[in-house]
Amino acid sequence: MHFYRGNKIMETENLLFAFGLTLFAGLSTGVGSALAFFTKKTNTRFLAFTLGLSAGVMIYVSMVEIYFKAREALAADLGEKWGSWVTAIAFFVGMFAVMLIDKFVPSHENPHEMHRVEEMRGAAGQKGQEHSLMRMGVLTAIAIAIHNFPEGIATFMAAMQDPRLGVPIAVAIAVHNIPEGIAVSVPVYYATGSRAKAFRLSFLSGLAEPVGALLAWLVLMPFLTETLFGLIFAGVAGIMVFISVDQLLPSARKYGEHHVSIYGLIVGMMIMAVSLLLFI
Repeated sequence: MHFYRGNKIMETENLLFAFGLTLFAGLSTGVGSALAFFTKKTNTRFLAFTLGLSAGVMIYVSMVEIYFKAREALAADLGEKWGSWVTAIAFFVGMFAVMLIDKFVPSHENPHEMHRVEEMRGAAGQKGQEHSLMRMGVLTAIAIAIHNFPEGIATFMAAMQDPRLGVPIAVAIAVHNIPEGIAVSVPVYYATGSRAKAFRLSFLSGLAEPVGALLAWLVLMPFLTETLFGLIFAGVAGIMVFISVDQLLPSARKYGEHHVSIYGLIVGMMIMAVSLLLFI
């Protein structure tokens, strides 16, 4: 079994570490909220680069490490041929699962429609916009919570299997969550005038990730076999590739810094490659 080392203390340490990483990734929406309050202008180049970097980390680790670990586990139970087929199917099932979640989120409330701080301030200056801004913030928070749920499962399972995979994935998802925190907090702040309410709503939207981790621990872990592990890990790879291609890179491009986001993508892949090679 991949998750257990035959040592109860180590098992507990791994569990706490995995939960800690998931909590860190989810609550980084609060970082985005804080940044929104203390900046007057969106640093588009920085956001585009970091979103691209996150995509590079997630795509590389998914395709080079997680996918092959899943295939290895499934091949051990099902044989090389069927193990490979089932891995590929589970990979695309993970993608389609996130795609379905996207379909349930109204396009005009999608959390991946990126907004600039100065754009929101402009909207705030218009009389009668308070209700519209508040609705935007609340619905965006709900949408982000829905999106963050499978991300929490992905981060937790990766960290439980191998902490060296969990750390870069958690950091990548944390970076991805920062602009989402901005998207929630800024409209709520300008609708209510309360930084506390805006920060609280942004913070709460990120709690879906540790909730996803808790569900993974309570529901999946007690029944974990090599086959189930392989299926979950292949699905996790699919989820992360979809998030990168559908959310991170398009979001970076919307800030008008296409080439900067691609540079970030390449740097993210290089960082992930070097970090994995160092642990061989």
